[in-house]
Amino acid sequence: MTAQIETGSGLRDRARQFIERRSVSNAILGVIIFNAVTLGLSTSDTVMAEVGPAIRAVDDVALTIFVLEIAIKLYAHGLRFFTNAWNIFDFLVVGFGLLPDQGGLSALRGLRVIRSLRLLSVIPQMRAVVQALLDALPGMGAVIVMISIVFYVFGVMATLMYGDTFDTWFGTLGRSLYSLFQIMTLESWSMGIVRPVMDVHPFAWAFFVPFIILTAFSVLNLFIGLLVNTMQSAVEAEEQQEFETLRELVRSETDQVDAHVLELKEEILALRREIAALNGRGNG
Repeated sequence: MTAQIETGSGLRDRARQFIERRSVSNAILGVIIFNAVTLGLSTSDTVMAEVGPAIRAVDDVALTIFVLEIAIKLYAHGLRFFTNAWNIFDFLVVGFGLLPDQGGLSALRGLRVIRSLRLLSVIPQMRAVVQALLDALPGMGAVIVMISIVFYVFGVMATLMYGDTFDTWFGTLGRSLYSLFQIMTLESWSMGIVRPVMDVHPFAWAFFVPFIILTAFSVLNLFIGLLVNTMQSAVEAEEQQEFETLRELVRSETDQVDAHVLELKEEILALRREIAALNGRGNG
């Protein structure tokens, strides 16, 4: 029984070593990129008419490789596989690709294109960017609350001031919020909305210009600043971790050198005592 347990553990270790090899990771990365290209080609009726069977075969082969990868990871790590968020992400992404391409689930299987998102979990630099975005969410929450208050205040004001004359844009609070969102994105805001409103309400610019300054410029810069600060903090934390690792390595090497120096001192003292003893005997 013990031998069987040791054999199983050895197989798990070999499976873990295999799936964590750089060559295997690079091969999986290549399959992901190639599969992303073929998935894009599958949207073309012309391409599918010419090489449709080949595209579908490549898609099936890629999906098989992904399933085998997940199966090996599950075997190698056991239930610990689900303690890693990126493993769960890969598991769900590959799971969407296994949905049957028939009946009411045919539309869901179109989600197989999200397998391209596995690039986020395979490339370390992308994982760092995603982690920085997640770390910035708490700060973004405060900014979102602030901009929501700004939108609500300006939405109510726009509905009361311009709702009667421009019902399509500002007739209700919901329409006002949507129109203000369009204005914030600077999409056709001047000729599309503001100037027609100014034809009826000449001083409407005094309402819309401060709104644009508050939202399109100030809040957007806040978001960018939060992301930059978060990513900078992540880089500094990584550098600090590398520095601590290097310092521990230097400290370990220094301790070993000190130990060798002490051994040499003891040997030198022992040699001196022996020499002194020999000299004493000679004089005697």
